[in-house]
Amino acid sequence: MTAVLVLVSFVLVAAAYVPGTWIKAKLGHPMTLGTKTWAFAHLLSAGSLADMLLFGSFLGWAVAVYVTARRRDRAVGVPQPAGALSRDMLAVAVGAVAWIAFAAGLHQRLIGVRPFG
Repeated sequence: MTAVLVLVSFVLVAAAYVPGTWIKAKLGHPMTLGTKTWAFAHLLSAGSLADMLLFGSFLGWAVAVYVTARRRDRAVGVPQPAGALSRDMLAVAVGAVAWIAFAAGLHQRLIGVRPFG
């Protein structure tokens, strides 16, 4: 379950940087949603107090930022341009490649933990 949620978070973060995605048009702030998903996924699999403090803090921050940003967008009237499916496919591909690279070795090198045993 954690791996699937982290894959979703990678796709959301990629969608924040690929212009013209439907994901960004509908969700508004995909990077913040990606952070929420990533933190929640890690809370599911990591149980120490330090893990709960780290990932819980990220989750709390991301929830607060997302709620505030969406409220601000509605108040200011930020337009939601239509997204294109081809741009979403690019975001999914970029997110999946980044997730594979991270799971295959970068997580071990950078964090010191092997995500798949």
